[in-house]
Amino acid sequence: MLLLVISLILFLGIHLTRVIAPGWRASVIAAKGERAWKLGYTLASIATLILVVYAFGQARQETGVLYTPPVWMAHLSSLLMLVAMICLVASLMPPGHIATKTKHPMVLSVKIWAFAHLLANGETSSVIMFAAFLAWGVVLRIALKRRERNGELVRKPFVSARYDAAAVVIGTVVYLLFIWRLHVWLIGVQPLPI
Repeated sequence: MLLLVISLILFLGIHLTRVIAPGWRASVIAAKGERAWKLGYTLASIATLILVVYAFGQARQETGVLYTPPVWMAHLSSLLMLVAMICLVASLMPPGHIATKTKHPMVLSVKIWAFAHLLANGETSSVIMFAAFLAWGVVLRIALKRRERNGELVRKPFVSARYDAAAVVIGTVVYLLFIWRLHVWLIGVQPLPI
């Protein structure tokens, strides 16, 4: 369990560098360059993500259950995951209504994903991991809002509603693939009770 906590601190800490250590980040970019920063950031992100996956797999084998959600929570969680998947896809496309109205669809997607999984999973390791990601999403959203108010961050303007339609279609297809088999293949857990 300790490895899971450490891996989450490392992974989420890396993704909060601009929030918790903006001066250090700026000094590294000034000294090494933007390209070197992005390369180091990417490599550290991948390494710590692999560590989170490994640590979570280990922790799942040795932790107990904090609560047992009712079966219908899995269905509510699955419905929320459809919304999360659509937001995720919308974040990867030019802005449509989804991206402009939600402001930060990637962060919203992570928050919905974490909340949905908290509803359906009561194991100690799951609660720790998904609560950490939800807290990360909340902190990051507050920081992004502050950066917008200070003029440090300018959101991209609306481009076309066709990107909303594409996000809904692609997000739904990916969601259905996860329900069908991908969740079991990648995570080892059936997302819906059979």
